[in-house]
Amino acid sequence: MKLAATSPPHIATLVFLTMLSTITLNMFLPSLSNMAVEFGVPYAVVALSVSGYLVSTAVMMLIMGPLSDRFGRRPILLAALVIYVIASVICTLATDIWVFLTFRILQGAIVACWTISMAVVRDTVEPSEAASRIGYITMAMAVGPMLGPTFGGFLDAAFGWRASFIAYSGLGVLAFLLVWLDLGETNKTRSKTFGEQFRAYPELFRSRRFWGFAVCAAGSVGAFYAFLAGSPLVAGQMLGVTEAELGIYIGIITAGFTFGSFLSGKFASRTELTTMTLIGRCVACGGLALGLICVAILGLVNVVTVFGAAICVGIGNGLTMPSANSGIMSVRPRLAGSAAGASGAMALGIGSLLTAFTGVVVGDGQSAVPLLAVMFGSSAVGLLAVLYVIRIDRREGAFPTVSSSG
Repeated sequence: MKLAATSPPHIATLVFLTMLSTITLNMFLPSLSNMAVEFGVPYAVVALSVSGYLVSTAVMMLIMGPLSDRFGRRPILLAALVIYVIASVICTLATDIWVFLTFRILQGAIVACWTISMAVVRDTVEPSEAASRIGYITMAMAVGPMLGPTFGGFLDAAFGWRASFIAYSGLGVLAFLLVWLDLGETNKTRSKTFGEQFRAYPELFRSRRFWGFAVCAAGSVGAFYAFLAGSPLVAGQMLGVTEAELGIYIGIITAGFTFGSFLSGKFASRTELTTMTLIGRCVACGGLALGLICVAILGLVNVVTVFGAAICVGIGNGLTMPSANSGIMSVRPRLAGSAAGASGAMALGIGSLLTAFTGVVVGDGQSAVPLLAVMFGSSAVGLLAVLYVIRIDRREGAFPTVSSSG
């Protein structure tokens, strides 16, 4: 009987881990109102289970990635899953809102599934092939948020809100078993001490390629966060879209991301990282520019012009993110986990700021121009960042391979 894995994991294992990290954010969202009633607290207090969780995942990214560089991918991922399962069980049993919120925040350890899965891919294959595999894996990041709330709503209707956390607990146990049986250690260049690792960080943070790819990824994700923050108000106030229709239209950008990620999986292994990233940024910026022309200049304000621009963002992000993430982790391969964690935390932080900023500039939702302008600005920052990386490549030579230190 095979007791523990010693070889790299199958891609299906990484897809499952990534999907679990995404549905943990939103599967229970349909239950928030019922939870507020049961705990006897205002809705705003229960909503901290979302905002607090997002903060905790940003912090966990900064912790889990470096730990996996020091101690290995496998032990840190197993430890994170143990924390996740314990936190999920206590959330299930909680009768006090503050106990629930405390352990809900600890569920953020599940972000290790995303961060370390990216590093595992980069540990085992060259940058272009890594971008291809990440493309297939990140499709789970789109499918998960689409299916999660639907499944959570069914569980709540049938069994109550605690059923979602029972599901989290069971899925966490399943993930632990998958990692134990299928994910052998892939980090072959672990640092001997934290001191040695910390001394290597300046190499990473001095890399202009790292910052170029990281800013590109943050700008890409930022446009998506801006869309989520502003589209409900614009759709309702300006376009007269119903709640049911809005759910469909918001899903459009996610469907676009899924399609773009599929294209990355299919073509990234045969294409340079900067080329795929550039194509993605051009698709996103081109769609948003066309949308702005239609809305601001031609006065064509309708569902097609507004949400059509959004689907271009989804496709563009699907084309961009796998290659950008591969580039982020390839500039210093031995610090792949740290690089993934740092860039992920940065993207999440910028996304949160853009969410707040979009809420301010959109105002009463009587114009779609501010929303599209913010999305275009964020996407354009990503475009400029990848052009900067391309300039570096032309001056200093091709992007490093798997065996290079960058």
